[in-house]
Amino acid sequence: MKVDEIREYCLNFPDATENLQWGDDLCFKIRGKIFTIVGLDNPRLCFKCAPEVFAELIEREDIHPAPYVGRYKWVMVDRLDALAPAETRELIGQSYSMVAANAPKTSKNAKEKAVKARTRPQKRSKKR
Repeated sequence: MKVDEIREYCLNFPDATENLQWGDDLCFKIRGKIFTIVGLDNPRLCFKCAPEVFAELIEREDIHPAPYVGRYKWVMVDRLDALAPAETRELIGQSYSMVAANAPKTSKNAKEKAVKARTRPQKRSKKR
């Protein structure tokens, strides 16, 4: 898959957002939690997977534990063509499902907006 195909696929998930982080990494999030990362300048793919899938994937060429988050069962795919498009979609979908299950019910931005929108009740003046 190409970067634009991955982007289109990721943004079709409910509540999915994207933002650029760490220079050239396009991060796809669900309620503020990353479920997929794709490099723009150096096309590579990173996502979370189930422990048994993680063990199987890292045995393949061009796939290894992701730096910093490999212990949480994230893999990095060094070449976008290392996985078939259907398998890429399936693995990204599984990542989305796992991350969404543990993501807060509302995003941090939504919470901040809700707090700012609240108005404090006015104090009643004391009558003497």
